[in-house]
Amino acid sequence: MNIPNRFILALGLSCFGPWVWAADVPGSHDLQGLPRLADAQIVDYTVQPDVERIYPVGSIRKISGRLRFEGQVNTRGQTTAVTYELPAEHTATQAFTAAREALQQQGAELLFWCQGRDCGESSLWANEVFGNSKLVGSDDQQTYLLLRRAAPEDNQLVALYGINRGGRKAYLHVEQLLASTDLGELLPTSATLQRQLKNTGELDFPKLVGEPDDQWLKLISRALNLDVTSRVSLTGAKASAWREALIKSGVRAARMELGERAAKGLHVELLR
Repeated sequence: MNIPNRFILALGLSCFGPWVWAADVPGSHDLQGLPRLADAQIVDYTVQPDVERIYPVGSIRKISGRLRFEGQVNTRGQTTAVTYELPAEHTATQAFTAAREALQQQGAELLFWCQGRDCGESSLWANEVFGNSKLVGSDDQQTYLLLRRAAPEDNQLVALYGINRGGRKAYLHVEQLLASTDLGELLPTSATLQRQLKNTGELDFPKLVGEPDDQWLKLISRALNLDVTSRVSLTGAKASAWREALIKSGVRAARMELGERAAKGLHVELLR
């Protein structure tokens, strides 16, 4: 029996391959550099050429009818929003992790990352932030991440929101904003650095090539002190100076050692 070549090819594709078996919304497409789970379907797709967007940088809540959060990135530009409904055998966490890892491999900087109830109410993210009621789900089953793409595309922000709903439905919402003006310097939160260190085992700061910077020193020392049981190694040309500065900022010396591998800027690796 002759088996069509295209069927043989399909069997060999990984679950993050480019093949799509469900019907997408007409005119929609994936964003550049972001993988799609096989059989995931684009159920919503919008492009707005010029819009002001506020991306929360912190847990959100509503007080006296107004949305509140600890920090925000406020900018204007063209937004492209893509909402994927995921196949029953995959969770929002799997799709979210694949997207995050792909963007990080391309050098994107994490600005804010929250999971579960630390993010606030799912209904607020769905309706107030992203304007899509499909994204309402369990507060325990949500993940949000705001990233900045690497240069020369560093005028682009990407927001990821994953949610598992009842009835085995799961969604990944991706929004990309191409800013019409310079975004300037955007710093991550200390909690985001700590979450990144725990999840990936390392932190890379290629821009920190000089003596310890006060602003970054405060962020990194706070991040390390969010888990006082962890130990890390520091590598880079100025690693010794960073270690001394972090000790003066309140990080115990016994928790930090100097690594030997070459690194551009400052590299922090989780030892345990």
